[in-house]
Amino acid sequence: MTTFLVRGRHVLTMAGLAPVGERERTPGAHLEGVVGDGAVLVRDGEIIEVAAYDALRAAHPGVPVHGDGTGLVLPGLISTHTHLSEALGTGMGSELSLFEWGEEIVGPLGLVLTREDAAEGTALRAVEMLLSGVTTVNDMFCHGHLRSRASLGVVDGLTRAGMRGVVSYGAEDLPLGALVDLEPTEIIDDILAEQVDLAAHVATAPLIDFRYGVGTMLGQSDDLLAGGVELCREHGWAAHTHLAEVREELTASRSRWGHRTVDHALRIGLFERPLIAGHGVWLTESDIATFARHDVAIAHNPVANMILASGVCPVPRLRAAGVVVGIGTDGAASNDSQDMLQAVKAAALLQKLHHLDALVIDALDVLTMATIDGARALGIDHLVGSLETGKRADIVLLQDTVDVSVLHDPVSQLVYGASPRSVRDVWVDGVQVVSDHRCASVDETAQIVRCRPLMERIARASGLAATGHSVLA
Repeated sequence: MTTFLVRGRHVLTMAGLAPVGERERTPGAHLEGVVGDGAVLVRDGEIIEVAAYDALRAAHPGVPVHGDGTGLVLPGLISTHTHLSEALGTGMGSELSLFEWGEEIVGPLGLVLTREDAAEGTALRAVEMLLSGVTTVNDMFCHGHLRSRASLGVVDGLTRAGMRGVVSYGAEDLPLGALVDLEPTEIIDDILAEQVDLAAHVATAPLIDFRYGVGTMLGQSDDLLAGGVELCREHGWAAHTHLAEVREELTASRSRWGHRTVDHALRIGLFERPLIAGHGVWLTESDIATFARHDVAIAHNPVANMILASGVCPVPRLRAAGVVVGIGTDGAASNDSQDMLQAVKAAALLQKLHHLDALVIDALDVLTMATIDGARALGIDHLVGSLETGKRADIVLLQDTVDVSVLHDPVSQLVYGASPRSVRDVWVDGVQVVSDHRCASVDETAQIVRCRPLMERIARASGLAATGHSVLA
């Protein structure tokens, strides 16, 4: 039996929060669920109790204690949307629009990715995620390297890092038609076979879940879209896709199908199973009502939306309608960082600026989105997302730095002032994966060395070095 206490000046449980629209926005009201001078008692990966430190220490005098009582304890952050297929491709094409970036960077990169690239790149970015407090990531691995089974490497990398995750293969067949010497039916068959193989591989990893991935609806043929919906029905799979990310998507969708992508997703049955949709920027009131009616969750990616100039997700409208909204970093290349704390802060600042209203969203709103609502969006809120008795011990301790030294308001200080340098310790399922500000599950220095030749190989093999998108010494 492994039993220990995690102590903080404030324990942000994220438990028992009132529904959206019912919480008072008065000074101190957002501190509901915060335990002062508190601690979390963990035994064998399970949260046993959250209470005042003195009481827990008296009841369990011999157990180890992590934290000196000056920091913040919170549930592990949940990044609800990223692309670890871009883990070795950061910094390329950052000034391009989404459609240009997809064609010039993501497409060529995806044609050469291997399972080794996926595993090693995932382990590399896992260090970055863990050191920004992320314990669960929802990944969509996008590649066009048919028959490589590259997406399976994400499971290998996350398992090695000790992270909790949800993985999907974000396939698209239409761009591949002119690039590979295969018939359309052969391409579709291989894509669907990789989905089945990825699901089978996930079944061997206790901390990983599977979702069926749809890279983009416009990137898939009608036959592949139909085949995916049928597989989800057959296997009971949940799904992960992009929806309404950029304005051009709506125009292309109306040209192809006569209606918008949200309408088409509804018509083909994509909303029949639990679905999390990345971005949700260009939405009508009817779209929002459809999401609410079908329990579609949105993964908001503020940093990537700003980098790619995609627009602003209507977060307050979505949440007021009862749509669950999580926060994601988006891909390592469409953000160039997996720093979740940066994404959380940006989620608040972007809405305030966009609406010219400092009260349109607050620190507790975005912290809720990054924890318990992220868990709800992925259907794992019975396991993680808050610090409550019976849940799994995914816990973050922030301590030791100027960032969290002044805690007049612990929630606001976390959201607006904390940085990865404050992340002292992290546990996933009760296993310590960050210790004293260093990743304990992956040797950061060794992983950097391991990934450098892989980065150079994909830059040359994809042609991105030749086009000047990658500058190699």
